[in-house]
Amino acid sequence: MAELTIDVVRSLVIILALMTGMAYMTWFERRVISRLQVRIGPNKVGWFGLLQPLADAIKLFFKEDVVPSTADRLLYPIAPAIALFAALAAFAVVPLGPTISAGGLEIPLQVADLPVGLLYLLAASSLGVYGLVIGGWSSGSKYSLLGGLRAAAQLVSYELILGLSLVGVVIVSGSLSLGQIVEAQARSVPFILLQPVGFVLFMIAAIAETNRAPFDLPEAETELVAGYHTEYGGMRFAMFFIAEYVNMITVSAVASTIFLGGWWAPFFPGPHWLFIKMLLFLFLYVWLRATLPRLRYDQLMRLSWGVLLPLGLVNIAVTALVVVLLG
Repeated sequence: MAELTIDVVRSLVIILALMTGMAYMTWFERRVISRLQVRIGPNKVGWFGLLQPLADAIKLFFKEDVVPSTADRLLYPIAPAIALFAALAAFAVVPLGPTISAGGLEIPLQVADLPVGLLYLLAASSLGVYGLVIGGWSSGSKYSLLGGLRAAAQLVSYELILGLSLVGVVIVSGSLSLGQIVEAQARSVPFILLQPVGFVLFMIAAIAETNRAPFDLPEAETELVAGYHTEYGGMRFAMFFIAEYVNMITVSAVASTIFLGGWWAPFFPGPHWLFIKMLLFLFLYVWLRATLPRLRYDQLMRLSWGVLLPLGLVNIAVTALVVVLLG
């Protein structure tokens, strides 16, 4: 019973942290982009604009929720929930720190240390596309439908690259558990040094998976109004919005864990190191959005199938060969 209570508490804490982090990620993004573009950014609501996310949440909560007459009455409201659920579920296997002792209990700072944690991550992340496709189709709008179809094609293409980028890490570490991958890096070196090609592939694929610039074609406002969520408003739109930013946080945590050693560091290892590493990746997300133009769709597909896929296969072959020769 005590273990069940601890699991529930850990899950609730993670969900609360992700929702709070997502809110302040929007503030962070707006502040960083404003500085890069020599603007001020949000600074009126609260000290340095820190209450701006709360104001945005209140606005969306009370905004009128208009349902198109052509929308599917069953699938239309379900789609945002699917996207949000998949985004939150993926974080369950990320280790936040070492096991701690409290009240005579050993409490791991991880919701679930699955032996196949990487496979779970790929499965959970792939579920998110159903929310986008269903939302685009069920809205009864051609712009939404095109956005949903783009999201499906893009995520299928780059999900493959994401999986290939992680195979090299699995070969080197000998495990699919994120906790054991962190321990393997603590015994040797961060895997970014052993798998630089895998790291580059992972980051490109992860940015495309989260539909962020320059891979934001499913939401291309110059072509599709707003893409798959064109017909959504109020809290239903907010759920898509939250899912995107939670996915960014999750991807940053996974990249930090797999390639930079996660919470481990030579001095005072703990969750604060994971947080610092995540901030670096989140800054990269914002920097890319403020810098690069959107790709054309043919460029997006050519990059995936013509460049990244062969590179991923070569990286796996070379990694396996080196491990066998050195083993």
